[in-house]
Amino acid sequence: MPDSRETSARHAFVTGYPVRHSRSPLIHGHWLETLGLAGSYRREEVSPDDFPDFISRLKRGGTRYCGGNVTIPHKETAFRLADRPDALSEELGAANTLWLEDGLLHATNTDGRGFLANLDAAAPGWDRTGTAVILGAGGASRAIVQAVRDRGFDAIHIVNRTPERARELADRFGSKVHAHPMAALGEVSKGAGLFVNTTSLGMDGAPAPAIDFSPLAGGAVVTDIVYVPLATPILKQAAAQGFQTVDGLGMLLHQAVPGFEKWFGVRPVVDETLRRRILADMEGEG
Repeated sequence: MPDSRETSARHAFVTGYPVRHSRSPLIHGHWLETLGLAGSYRREEVSPDDFPDFISRLKRGGTRYCGGNVTIPHKETAFRLADRPDALSEELGAANTLWLEDGLLHATNTDGRGFLANLDAAAPGWDRTGTAVILGAGGASRAIVQAVRDRGFDAIHIVNRTPERARELADRFGSKVHAHPMAALGEVSKGAGLFVNTTSLGMDGAPAPAIDFSPLAGGAVVTDIVYVPLATPILKQAAAQGFQTVDGLGMLLHQAVPGFEKWFGVRPVVDETLRRRILADMEGEG
């Protein structure tokens, strides 16, 4: 007789191009193991040319998967190909989480929720002031701007080397969002309670410019969505100037929670054991 655990096993994926460096299998594998659930979570490296066919097979049950994660460069295409994208992914025009339900492919984007959950866990009260500064206007900043706006901030200042790109985001996300050139960073930081780096500055040891955080409000929080290295140059500068900092690893961990719950039916917990496991993996690559 077949093992009842095996017959009830559910399977999910992460797809991108490339996808071999994704730590999502380690995160979801940890939860499957600790929760004692039958199932798997695997990498599926799919080229942009082959991605529509992959989604088509997923929709018609031609794969073993009940859903999965989508990363670069497939997020926009995944949104377009989904049958039921939710309001978050609709506004972003991108999806990172897919699941099959009632014969239809549903989609959402959990990046913003992961960002908020990380700050809520690491810096309770971070949202007590109404002004935020977001450095960068690339694709990674979209979900951050959306999440901070939806949390109820009154003013969100996007500062970018190319003001036109910041303006595109401001136009997308409404009247509370304002675009500025880099030269305005000091001015718009006055009294802000949150500073977010969404650029690749400082990633993998790359240099980052000197930033004066002193105009921020007392008790302001500085966070970085980059998590390699964990203590980025921007976070080190902020800490040296007396500000509370939150690293980007928690965002990676928390954004994985909603998808796991959709696929495997249990809401997992982001705890110190999982964090240590991912840190050990990062150190092993160093």
